[in-house]
Amino acid sequence: MDLSNVKLVVTDLDGTLLNSNHEVSNHFFELFHNLKNHVHFVAASGRQYHSMSAKFESILNDITIVAENGGLTMQGDKELLFTDLSIEKTRELIPLIRELNGGYAVLCGKECAYVETENQDFISLFDEYYNKYKMVKDLSKVTNDPILKIAIYHFESSEKYLFPALKHLEGEMKIKVSGQNWLDISHVNANKGFALKQLQQKMGISPKETMVFGDYNNDLEMLELADYSFAMENAHPDVKKVANYSTKSNEDYGVEVVLEQLYKAKQNR
Repeated sequence: MDLSNVKLVVTDLDGTLLNSNHEVSNHFFELFHNLKNHVHFVAASGRQYHSMSAKFESILNDITIVAENGGLTMQGDKELLFTDLSIEKTRELIPLIRELNGGYAVLCGKECAYVETENQDFISLFDEYYNKYKMVKDLSKVTNDPILKIAIYHFESSEKYLFPALKHLEGEMKIKVSGQNWLDISHVNANKGFALKQLQQKMGISPKETMVFGDYNNDLEMLELADYSFAMENAHPDVKKVANYSTKSNEDYGVEVVLEQLYKAKQNR
């Protein structure tokens, strides 16, 4: 595997770059500084932009952030891509989501997120993924902030309990199981792969020059756009089928292991 031509490195966060404490390792930042003159780094996640930017505050002006599963792409303070759900679609979906057994909905706005539940167990874990949010009495009354996606949380399994009830919406919208507990509903073009393709075209970088790391189904489209696609050891079976390579789990710093190899390849070039 010759990594010397890689120019773009894209990584998911939860289950991929972040450990179980939702932290980016110090070693990653060391490798980033060693590699930043050779490759451009992209963080791509279902998380809110504000949550992601807080994780990379020290290098924020040197990277690209793909937030909300491709709904928003930012490079420094410059907006590169914005794909929202219409107000009409959002209002249609809210009653359907309320009927889901065990589902907790989040309206992911451009400025902040909105929740109407008062379940404290959900709100306490919700804080990790959404730095800016508001509690509202009725999600359908949120009209002054463009909605990038609707995220739904299930305490046991989003794939088992949420996806079957929403699968019929596929095609009309993007329905993605984005983690063990999360499912996202977004515009049909709002996915990490669509955002990555736009970025590759803008930067003149091909799949042969792209490296991508992922662990869950919301990573599938972007993994298909990279010759150097890596599934984490802890990845969903669908991801392992699509990826060309594998690496260690997020707990064992699988991304950093490959980035060390990339740095050596760049030094030896």
